[in-house]
Amino acid sequence: MNQQALSAFIWSVADLLRGDYKQSDYGKVILPFTVLRRLDCVLEATKPAVLAELEAKSRLGVNPEPFLLRKSGHRFYNQSPLDMPKLLGDPDNIAHNLFTYVQGFSADVRDIFDHFEFQAQTERLAKAGLLYQVAEKFAQIDLHPDKVSNAQMGLVFEELIRKFAEISNETAGEHFTPREVIRLMVDLIFIEDNDVLSQPGVVRTLYDPTAGTGGMLSVAGEYLAAMNPNARLTVYGQELNPESHAICKADMLIKGQDVANIAFGNTLSDDGHPHMKFDYMLANPPFGVEWKKVEKEVRKEHEQRGFDGRFGPGLPRVSDGSMLFLLHLISKMRPAKDGGSRFGIVLNGSPLFTGGAGSGESEIRRYVLENDLVEAIVGLPNDMFYNTGIGTYVWIISNRKPAARQGQVQLIDASGMWQKMRKSLGSKRKELSDAHIERITQLFGRFEEASDEDGKPISRIFANEAFGYHTITVERPLRDAEGKVALFEKGKQKGKPQPDSSLRDTENVPLTEDVGEYFQREVLPHAPDAWIDPDKTKVGYEIPFNRHFYVFKPPRPLAEIDADLKRTTDRILDMIKGLSA
Repeated sequence: MNQQALSAFIWSVADLLRGDYKQSDYGKVILPFTVLRRLDCVLEATKPAVLAELEAKSRLGVNPEPFLLRKSGHRFYNQSPLDMPKLLGDPDNIAHNLFTYVQGFSADVRDIFDHFEFQAQTERLAKAGLLYQVAEKFAQIDLHPDKVSNAQMGLVFEELIRKFAEISNETAGEHFTPREVIRLMVDLIFIEDNDVLSQPGVVRTLYDPTAGTGGMLSVAGEYLAAMNPNARLTVYGQELNPESHAICKADMLIKGQDVANIAFGNTLSDDGHPHMKFDYMLANPPFGVEWKKVEKEVRKEHEQRGFDGRFGPGLPRVSDGSMLFLLHLISKMRPAKDGGSRFGIVLNGSPLFTGGAGSGESEIRRYVLENDLVEAIVGLPNDMFYNTGIGTYVWIISNRKPAARQGQVQLIDASGMWQKMRKSLGSKRKELSDAHIERITQLFGRFEEASDEDGKPISRIFANEAFGYHTITVERPLRDAEGKVALFEKGKQKGKPQPDSSLRDTENVPLTEDVGEYFQREVLPHAPDAWIDPDKTKVGYEIPFNRHFYVFKPPRPLAEIDADLKRTTDRILDMIKGLSA
């Protein structure tokens, strides 16, 4: 059964729930039962051996857990003699037996079903007389990894979550990222390390602070396994949504990962991996989402711990917390002397330019650029994500830049690299093909300026300081009614001209220019009495991405435009004559 057919089959369970459940609650039943059936199928082959081992160790009075794990062949087991097909053999006691069966799982799996609040849902289904029918429906499908691969299963969960988000008016984009975007990000963070990653026995760590259902962790693992079957990638993550967290843990369990590495909770206010550093990181944090709920904890860390904490460089405005995740990931980078780190993060356009000199956003940009952490920023096409049609950007950040990249930033405009989807999914109407992903990755890997067939630039390279500027405050003197300059009469400024606040202005001077020379050239010829207030000068940074790829197209010749206008006017006059006749 392919992914679409499987999703459709599982979704058909919704027909049973209609009337007894609101549409927005369908996921509370369908998601945990899908996970349960998946785990049930995974353990089926080793179940007899596990039960025999349980009986043997119980007779000896020995703790059976480590032995059961070994017999199951996985990081989890179930010690109940029941399974989903057997549950159907006793319809009258299915609620009790289902509870007993779930309690027979090892602790990590029980925790997954606690996050689903599965017990409450089974009781509700039983009261509605639907529990047996739902269990029977799921028992009909075989979700063993031999029949439905881990990659397929991940896509099925994402499709289900997208549908639930649509019908309940939630934001699907908060839960997962399109797979082709993840593949691109994985390619970008690994490409410069292909030689190292292909060595036998290599061990690396990967972290996602907004893990969702685990898509980024899964794709990265698949990439590394394909490149080097002997490499080991240990994954870590944190997720706020309980259902997504439960699915992520189940997926990691089946893949043999340590699910204790997948923390639950809000990454910004309660870091689930407070003392850890990682080799690689990937993130698609919710952008345009305010962080007011965690403002108290974040400001406290910023003010009390400064650069010893995560948010030392500055805080963005409360209406958008995406740059907080950028700072969080920077704090998780392994020191350069220990091998360093590289990560990719998806952000919207706002972090590129929002906020003037001295603002939190500008100070964060200043920190990453002055510390030479930005390797590249890739502009993606619009309509790439399920919950928004706006433009998005992948930032590649590293504290171990190759020598050729040091002191420089590469901007790649991939906004024209897309193909139309056969069927739109929410706001997602476009996708990256394999060829597009390869093209973008090559542009990044070659680290050189490039243009498309029409001569429009698609890759540009700039020095870090090209994005910086001084904001200078230009003052002009206050004058009395007779036009005389008003002077300070007291204090340090005594005898100096008083500034006229109504004439005050600011100018942004590129860091690459001398402020004095700029002032002499651009200001004094127009205002000979002006001066700079040095106490108000600030350093700012912005990355005007689109401006660097703008290509001026001269307007048509005036004669051609006039001829067009005359033709149009003549046609209108003819129409009026026809009406009057």
